[in-house]
Amino acid sequence: MDRTELLQRIPLFESLEKDDLDALSHKLREVAVESGHNVFAQGDEGDAMYVIQDGAVDIVAGTGKQKVIVSSLFKQQYFGELSLLDGAPRSATAVASRPTKLLALDRDDFVEFIRRRPEAALSVMHEVGERIRATNELMTRTVTRNVLEEEDKKSTLGERVADMVAAFGGSWPFIFIFGGFMALWMIWNSVMSTPLAFDPLPFMFLNLFLSTLAALQAPIIMMSQNRQSTKDKALAVNDFQVNLKNEVTIDKILRNQAEVLQRITALEQRLVHRAARRRSKRRRPSPKRGVAIRESRGASGEGVTVAPSLSRGHANHT
Repeated sequence: MDRTELLQRIPLFESLEKDDLDALSHKLREVAVESGHNVFAQGDEGDAMYVIQDGAVDIVAGTGKQKVIVSSLFKQQYFGELSLLDGAPRSATAVASRPTKLLALDRDDFVEFIRRRPEAALSVMHEVGERIRATNELMTRTVTRNVLEEEDKKSTLGERVADMVAAFGGSWPFIFIFGGFMALWMIWNSVMSTPLAFDPLPFMFLNLFLSTLAALQAPIIMMSQNRQSTKDKALAVNDFQVNLKNEVTIDKILRNQAEVLQRITALEQRLVHRAARRRSKRRRPSPKRGVAIRESRGASGEGVTVAPSLSRGHANHT
């Protein structure tokens, strides 16, 4: 598969024309990463996106004991495409799980491509809008669901029978009923004579009946336990999805809060600067006021000295 087809598989570029894809494919550069090495780390500058040409990459969130592999990517898959749009720091770490060859598209090259081809920018914006809509739908959709009810709908007749047998076999009514049955069996065969006592001491037929019942009941109970373990796994997956959505929502709220605080701080700094400028303007004498002061001083002092010159000039003229 050539580079153009690889780019066309990426949702961000799938609506681009073939000429645009060809032009963009020439900007790809090859990157080789050894097994266990980072492609990028969480918090690094988002300066490129990557397409896996060969190998595999794990996307890891968290550090230390809290490290979790979010997803594992393989040949012809991609990651880091959002960094082309915002250049924000990486939200996770990408680690090569085996020797990997990547094709990287730098953000600077992508921005230059967009500037030269405005029509391609509209296509990219369309894809970004679709992804934002899908993300909003995912965030607004209820993740919590009744996992037990879903598992019961998928269960077969045999599994439902196994659950009923296991539920009854582990209940007090079963113990009382079966205990009464055994007591009646033993009393009857102990008190009655030979024709009516069908299982005299040492109750061999009763032992055979109990052994057969235990042999049949054990696998049925194991089947029910396997079903219960499947339900527990489904509950754990559902809890993980709920917790993941909560974490994403909380992270989004914190980012919005940080952005609001930054804007408030910037606005406060602007107001402080404006107030300082106003104070400095009030303290400085205005040019008009200085001219008025000079004129008043000239009117009071220069009138005495100018008057003789004017009288002399007038006398000479006459």
